[in-house]
Order: sequence, then structure tokens, then C-alpha cells
Amino acid sequence: MARSTYISENLTQQQIDFMLELEDHELEIFSLVELKNKFGSKYNDINELVENLVHKKILSRIEKSKYCKSTFRNEYVIGTFLVPNSAIAYWSALNLHGLTEQFPNNIFIQTNKLKRNKSVFGTGYQFVKVADYKLGGYQVHGHGNNQFRSTNIEKTITDCFDLPQYSGGYAELLRAFSEAEMKSELLIEYSQLIKNISATKRMGFLAELLKRKELGSFITFAKSVINEKYTLVDPFGLEKGEFVNEWKLRLNITSKDILAICNKQY
Repeated sequence: MARSTYISENLTQQQIDFMLELEDHELEIFSLVELKNKFGSKYNDINELVENLVHKKILSRIEKSKYCKSTFRNEYVIGTFLVPNSAIAYWSALNLHGLTEQFPNNIFIQTNKLKRNKSVFGTGYQFVKVADYKLGGYQVHGHGNNQFRSTNIEKTITDCFDLPQYSGGYAELLRAFSEAEMKSELLIEYSQLIKNISATKRMGFLAELLKRKELGSFITFAKSVINEKYTLVDPFGLEKGEFVNEWKLRLNITSKDILAICNKQY
């Protein structure tokens, strides 16, 4: 808060009018820039109005120049509001789509911007910066000011195989893949988007092992991009196990154990 900002003891008529403006425009989360663009011609000092309302705990500060009503606590909306070009992704998106019962300690957000991890209103946010070409595959949830983006099911699965350290554990990712209802054409599209041959090979092998006939064209695509380098089926596992020449994979988790994991018997 600027030292020159005047803080009134009680709500002034202008502060009341300003809150009514927010109600009329159904604004619950906003930036100072947005407020100035909408209401700058009506009020002399938007900054002072907002600081007064924060001081009176009618508004809450999310971070510098970003605010919400004190009753607003939609964690997904707040998280994607913190950084541009963002979406709920990875482990958090797996949970959002009902593909894991585990809740991450932090909410994972994919973006092409550099942003430090932070906590807001007791919720931790982890920002995963990716190259511009990896962005996409979004769907929109909610309405109005409660709207946010997440990666769709196929993009979520693809992203998690691309960066499995953000998936909540490899066994959880295997189970999610086995349970997810996916379209071949979207898996192909997003595999081309992330440009990760190892991830594509793992997904193709799993689709074939699990007899996912509806993913036949994706399996064919995955086989078409196989290179000569062998890849561990579990990127976090030991260098051991059977070599599968068809997929250029090394099964440091056996096919039998993968099926057991997917059937929640592991």
C-alpha cells in the first residue's frame, strides 16, 4: 500500500458505489488494469478505493495489482489468473478429470511464462513453464468470472507422459491411462505437439498391451515414429529388464506388473 493512500475509518459512499459496480459487472476477481479500464472515468483514484476495501477486508489481495472479493476462493480460477496463457494441468488435471483419487499438495499450472511457485490463501501453486509449441488441448470450465481452463483428457495424459515428474507417480499415470476414455486422433495431435518420441512410444506400447482397440490408429502412429534408441518404460526406474525390439523399449516394469498396476492389484 502506498504511504500516501488515505484509509477511511468507515465505508464511504464512493466505496459503497464501487462495490455495487463490481456486483453489477459480476466481477469477483480482477486486476487493477482491468478496473481502471472499466471504471477509471468514474473514480478519481481506483488504487485508493481498492486499498481501502482491502484494509476493510471486503477485498483480498492475491498478489501485486491482482485482487478478488474476500469471499472468492475458487482455487483453479485464482491459479490460472496468476499467470497468462495458463491452464490447470498434469496431476491436478488428472484429478479434475476423475483419473486419480489422489490430491496433489499443490495445484499444477502449465504456462509458457516464467512464474515462481507461490501460495495464495493457503493453497500452493506450482507453475510448469513449457515451450510455446507445447501449449494447447484446452477445455473451459465454469462461467463468467468463475471460468478457467484445463488441459483436456488426451492432452493431460500426453503432458503427463511428457513430464511424468508432475503426474503424481508413474503407477498413478499408468492407471489413469488405462481408465481414460480417449480419441486416437487427439492423442496423435498432442503427441505431435509435444515432440517427445519416448513419451509417444510408452503410450503406444501401453495402448497395445491394454488391448485398447479404439486407439488403433494411435498405436499405428506411435510405431511410425519409433527411433533406434531404447527407452525405459518407467523413466524413473532402474536400467534393467526385457528389451522389446518392436517398440524399442526396455521393460524395467514387466508387462505382468503393468497390467497388475492398471488393475489396481499392485
